[in-house]
This record gives sequence, C-alpha cells and structure tokens, in this order.
Amino acid sequence: MDTQVIRAGLWKRFAISTALATFAVAPLAHGGDEEGFRLRLHSGTFTNGGTLPVSMIDNIAPNGVNLCTVDGTPGGNESPELSWEHAPRETRSFVVVAFDTTASFTHWGMYNISAKAGGLPANAGVPGSSYGQQVLNDFFDVPAYEGPCPPVGVAPVSHQYVFTVYALATRLTLPNLANFPDNAETLYQALLTAGSRGEVLASASIAGFFSATPAN
Repeated sequence: MDTQVIRAGLWKRFAISTALATFAVAPLAHGGDEEGFRLRLHSGTFTNGGTLPVSMIDNIAPNGVNLCTVDGTPGGNESPELSWEHAPRETRSFVVVAFDTTASFTHWGMYNISAKAGGLPANAGVPGSSYGQQVLNDFFDVPAYEGPCPPVGVAPVSHQYVFTVYALATRLTLPNLANFPDNAETLYQALLTAGSRGEVLASASIAGFFSATPAN
C-alpha cells in the first residue's frame, strides 16, 4: 500500500479519536461539573504518566525471544485493571479504548459495558470477554486487547498509550457485517454519532509509556 495512503489513514484515525474528546462536555447529573464530580479513571496496574508493566506488553516471539521488550522478556499481554467513579446518573453504558497516540494505533476497544460497572478487572480484554463487546484492534487478529509492541529503533522509540473510558446515555449498535467485522474505526464512528446526539456524557483518560528500544 502506498505510504501516503497509510499516513492519511493514520491521521484520520488520530483526528477521529481527538474529536471524541470534544463531546464529553455535558454537565453531570450529580450536581454540576465541579472537579470533584467529574468522571475519573484509575488503574491498579500502572501509574498514570509512568512506564507500563510487562504484564500489559504484547508477546511476539517468532524465534522464542519477545520482540516487544528490551531484553526479550515474555509479555503478559493482559489488559490493565481499570476503575472509574463519578459517572453521570444518565449513563446507560461505558466504552473503553486503548490508543497509542504516538503511532495512531488502537490496541483495544470494548463497548456496551454495563452501566452498573465501576471498572474492569485485569485481563478483561480476552477474546469472548463477558464484560462487554469488543472490536478488532489494529493488529486485526481477534476482537480483544493486544498490548504495546513499539518497533525497536524507530523514532520516537517511546510510545504513549492512552486508556479512555466514555460514559454514554445509550448502548451502541455496530454493523458487524459477516465479511467486514467491527474494528476500531467502526467504534469511533459510532462514538462520533453518539456524540453528535449529545449521548456521550463524559470521558476520562490515563496514560502510560513504553519503549522496546535499549537505552544508549
């Protein structure tokens, strides 16, 4: 595929994900949009702004050595524990997305998470998860979480991975065609549509970093 076409697709994906943040501006039903009542996201697996643990990292090892870590350590390829609080009362479902902002690459998308949920346990992103419906990530393997694997020696070597939870006043219906299964862009388009209808009530994000390139 032509390099310009690939770049155009990546920038489109980045623009869509960035635009989603503009919809989460509705005042919360808890009594205003003061800082103490805004949707908040936490993780017991990694520290916001810190380095992601090996448990979250992909395990691609064609020769028995993991290409996704500095020293070849096997990755756990497990989605992190996530918890959130102060969701709007009108919330009918949650969506969780894991997005590499450095490479414009989606690692995970789960939607129609129960409105009663206060988070997701570690490794909730397995194929066939009971916690919500999942779309194909940008590895295009199976609908599930697949962890970071930044290419070695390709600048910038450290990538930023942003985990975002969206509180929706609806449940999403995606096309899921037999020959064209739902993927990250399908989910983003559904979120954009919901946002245009005022159905994205709030969002919150946390981020971590990871590099597979040895330090000089």
